Amino acid sequence: MTAANMCLRADNHSYRYGDGLFETMKVSKGKISLADMHFQRLYHGLSILKFHVPGQFSQQNLEKETIDLCKRNRSEDLARVRLSVSRGSGGLYDGDEKFQYLIECWPLQESARKLNEHGLVLDIFPDARKSCDVFANLKSASHLIYVMAARFAKENKLNDCLLLNTDGRICDATIANLFWIKDEIIFTPPLSEGCIAGVKRKYLMGRLQTTSLRLREENCEISDLENADELFLTNAIQGIRWVKQFRNKSYTNSITGKIFQLG
Repeated sequence: MTAANMCLRADNHSYRYGDGLFETMKVSKGKISLADMHFQRLYHGLSILKFHVPGQFSQQNLEKETIDLCKRNRSEDLARVRLSVSRGSGGLYDGDEKFQYLIECWPLQESARKLNEHGLVLDIFPDARKSCDVFANLKSASHLIYVMAARFAKENKLNDCLLLNTDGRICDATIANLFWIKDEIIFTPPLSEGCIAGVKRKYLMGRLQTTSLRLREENCEISDLENADELFLTNAIQGIRWVKQFRNKSYTNSITGKIFQLG
């Protein structure tokens, strides 16, 4: 079935209430990158949201369906995949609880395997703040704050926007986690600050612990970025992307380039 002839019920819970989760994954050379981490995060989120998960919704079956779809679309060498999960259809109190999921894929350009040549330009999204509750770390279908931050970035000719939490500290970006470097120490906000529990973030933190580079999870004030030596963002599709400018501060990417080589 193609996207053009898909049919979504008007009372679908994800459409009506944002009652769902999604995973955005990269397929490279016929395999899902960091597959175990993606599915661990997905099943953890489904547990928090109290989904009734059918037995056939297993990692093994989903990996096979995903790769088969990429092959049919001739994109198994390099593709972006979105796996969306919804609770079902109906009202808040009379939903049918029928588990639904959708897998989509799109080909990716070769640049997704490389460090970005031109650094990103960032600023703060000023119109809303993200909570730090039990749902904050999930890849939720209720992503309105990120949608509006992305619109703000586009309207202001930015590559991305950073979001503040309810305490006024920076938690993450619209589609990525944040890292900054000061005096050769790498910092990133802890999950308790409300950022999405990024798969690439988790992977990179583990890899950094095997190197001589120092990593700390610390709360991020705007002044930390204004005084940083380097900034970079991470997500599952683009990997690591270095930041050239935040407001009036410019950055290099010498350490970021070395971190990129970690994979």
